[in-house]
Amino acid sequence: MTNIEFITKFISAPANNIQKTVQLLQEDCTIPFISRYRKDQTGNLDEIVIENIAKHQKEYEVIVKRKEAILKSIAEQKALTSELEKKIKQSFDLQELEDFYLPYKKKKKTKSDTARENGLEPLAKIIMAQNNEDIDFISTQYINKNVLNEEEALQGARDIIAEWINENIYVRKQLRRLYQRKAMVSTKVIKTKKEEEAAQKFNQYFDWSENLSKAPSHRLLAMLRAENDGFVKLKVEVDPENSGSEALQIIEELIIKRNNDTTPHLELAIQDSFKRLLNPAISNEALQEAKAKADTNSIQVFANNLSQLLLAPPLGEKRILAIDPGFRSGCKVVCLDEKGDLLYNETIYPHAPQKEEAMAMKKIRSMVNSYKIDAISIGNGTASRETEFFIKKIAFDKPVQVFIVSEAGASVYSASKIAREEFPNYDVTVRGSVSIGRRLSDPLAELVKIDPKAIGVGQYQHDVDQTKLKEELDTTVIRCVNSVGININTASKHLLSYVSGIGEKIAENIVQYRSENGPFEDRKQLKKVPRLGEKAYQQGVAFIRISNAKNPLDNSAVHPEAYGIVEKMAKDLKVTVSDLIANKEKTILIKPENYITSEIGLLGLKDIIKELEKPGLDPRKSAKVFEFDANVKSIKDIRTGMILPGIVNNITNFGCFVDIGIKESGLVHISQLKAGFVSDVNEVVKLHQHVQVKVTEVDEDRKRIQLSMIV
Repeated sequence: MTNIEFITKFISAPANNIQKTVQLLQEDCTIPFISRYRKDQTGNLDEIVIENIAKHQKEYEVIVKRKEAILKSIAEQKALTSELEKKIKQSFDLQELEDFYLPYKKKKKTKSDTARENGLEPLAKIIMAQNNEDIDFISTQYINKNVLNEEEALQGARDIIAEWINENIYVRKQLRRLYQRKAMVSTKVIKTKKEEEAAQKFNQYFDWSENLSKAPSHRLLAMLRAENDGFVKLKVEVDPENSGSEALQIIEELIIKRNNDTTPHLELAIQDSFKRLLNPAISNEALQEAKAKADTNSIQVFANNLSQLLLAPPLGEKRILAIDPGFRSGCKVVCLDEKGDLLYNETIYPHAPQKEEAMAMKKIRSMVNSYKIDAISIGNGTASRETEFFIKKIAFDKPVQVFIVSEAGASVYSASKIAREEFPNYDVTVRGSVSIGRRLSDPLAELVKIDPKAIGVGQYQHDVDQTKLKEELDTTVIRCVNSVGININTASKHLLSYVSGIGEKIAENIVQYRSENGPFEDRKQLKKVPRLGEKAYQQGVAFIRISNAKNPLDNSAVHPEAYGIVEKMAKDLKVTVSDLIANKEKTILIKPENYITSEIGLLGLKDIIKELEKPGLDPRKSAKVFEFDANVKSIKDIRTGMILPGIVNNITNFGCFVDIGIKESGLVHISQLKAGFVSDVNEVVKLHQHVQVKVTEVDEDRKRIQLSMIV
C-alpha cells in the first residue's frame, strides 16, 4: 500500500489532490501557505484537511518504520518465513503488526519458557493436535528430573498452550471486538480514602459502572484522575458477573475442534490464558484505546476554545488604562499607548482597608487626561466588580469605555522569561497589568506569549497525552496567527515565531534587524534579515503586513509572487494598483480566467480579487462593552430564578461555564442548551459570547451554581 492509498482511507478527497498536498509538505511548505496560496494544486483543501493529511502521512511513516524493525528482528532470530513476511508487509495496522511480532518479542522468562526447557513442548503440541485419547498415559513419557510426575508434565504443557493461545492473532482479534462492544469500566472507592475532603469531588465514582465504549470522555478522564489520585480502583472487564464466560466461549470455539481426552486440558489452558495473559492485556488495550479517544475529544475541545479565545474581538490600536484589581495590596494601574508600550504605572487604594477612594479617583482622572486614554481594561480577578463600580463613579471629561478582561494566565506571563525580557526594570505586578491591557487591544498578540494550558479554557488538560496536546495547541496558534496576519513593525518576537515559515530564531533576527534599521518599509527588506532564506521568505512573506508601505500590496494578503498579475489587472483597467485596491467598481470588472498562469489558477485568482476588494481585512469582530448585573457581587447575592447577563468563559463536552460577574462561574449543563437537543456545545455557544442565563440551583457551601440558557 502506498502512502496515498493509506491516506485516502481516512481523507475523503481526490487522490491527486492528496498526492500534491503530500508533495508540497515534503518540500517543506507550511500548512497555512499550502491552504492559502496553493489552492489550485490541492483542489481547495482547507487547513483542517491538510493538517489531517500531514498527520496520516506521519502515521504511515511510523508504520513503515515499525514494519522494518519487526522484520529485521524476526530475521535475526532466523524465524522469518515467506508467509509471515508477506503478512507483515501487507499489514498497515500497528496493533496487528504487534500481534505478528508478539511470539518473537523479547520478554522476561515465563512459565512456558521453563516448560520448554523441561522438554514439554512436544506434549503441548500433541494436546493441541487433539488426536490422542489417552493423554494421561502419553504424559508419563515426559517425566524427568525436572518433571516429577504426570500432573507436572500436563501443567507445563498447559502453560505452553496458554502462551500459544495468548499469541494467537485470531483469538486476540475476536476478543478485541468483544471488548470494544461489551467491556465495562467500573470503580470502587478505597475505603481508607472515602472520607477525605479531596475525594469528595469524585464521590459519584465511589461505586460506578458503565459500558466503556459509551462513557463520555470527561467521565472517563475523571475516573482515571480519581484512580491516579488514589481514591478509587478502576477495572475494565467483560461479563464480570459470569467471570468472562462469553470471552472463554469465543476462545474455545477457535481452539477446541473435537471433544476427547485432550479437551479438559485445553479448557484449563484457555481459562489460564484468559485470566493470566489475555484479559489483562486486552482490557488494558481497551482502556488505552478509550483513553486515546477521550484524549482526542478533550484536546479538540481545548483547541476549539483556544481558537475562539485567540480570535476574540480586539479593541485595536487605542490608548488603554489597565487595572489589576486588589483589596489590601491595592489596584495596579498602567497606561499603554496605541502600540501597547508602557507609558506610566501607579498603585491606587480605592477599597478597604485603606479606602482612599477620593485620591484614587483623582489619580485615575489625571491619568486618563494626561495619557489621552480611550478605554479602561479591568482584570476579572479579586476585587474586579468593586473596581468596576468605582471606575463608573468617576466623571471623565470624555467618554471612556470600560471593559472586564479575563486575567487567566496573566500571573504566568508576568513571571515568565518573555515578560522579563520585555520589562526587565518592572516587577510582576506591573507586567501582569500590562498583559491585562494588551489583552483588550489585541488578545491574539498577547495570549500567544502564554502556555495555552495556563489560560484555563480546557477540560482535564493535565490528564491527556501531553505531546498530542502540545502539537494540537501549537497547530491551533499557528492557524489563528496566520489567519489574521501580523504587523511586522509592531509584532513581538513571540508572535512572529508563529508566522508561517519563520520560527523562533528567524523571529529573533527580524526583531533585531528592526531595532537596528528601523521599521520595515517593504516586504523585500525581509530578504536582508539574517538566516531568512528564499524558502522562509516564500512561506511567510504574505502573512506579514506593512502599513504605509511603498507598495500598497505589502499591507494585504496578496503574495508577492502575484504582484505582477495585479499590476497587469490594473494596467488592463487603466488604473494604478493603488486605485484598484478597495475599488469594487473596478475589481468587479476583472475576469480571472484572463490571468491564469502555470503557477496561479482560477482559485488563487479569485482569492486575489477578493483580497483587493478588502485588503488586510481582519477576520475578527470588534470588541463590545459588556455589563454584569450591578446587584450581583458575590455568590451570596445569587437566588434561584434570577435572570442574569453573562459571558461564556469555558466550553466542555458536558456544557459551558458562564461568568456572571462573581468569583464562581455557573455551569449550563448540555441538557439545558437549546432544550437539550444538542450533542456538541459548540453548535450552540461560543467562547466570549454574551448570553442571558437563568439560575436553577445555588449550592453556596460547595460554591456551585447551576444555570439554564435563555439566549
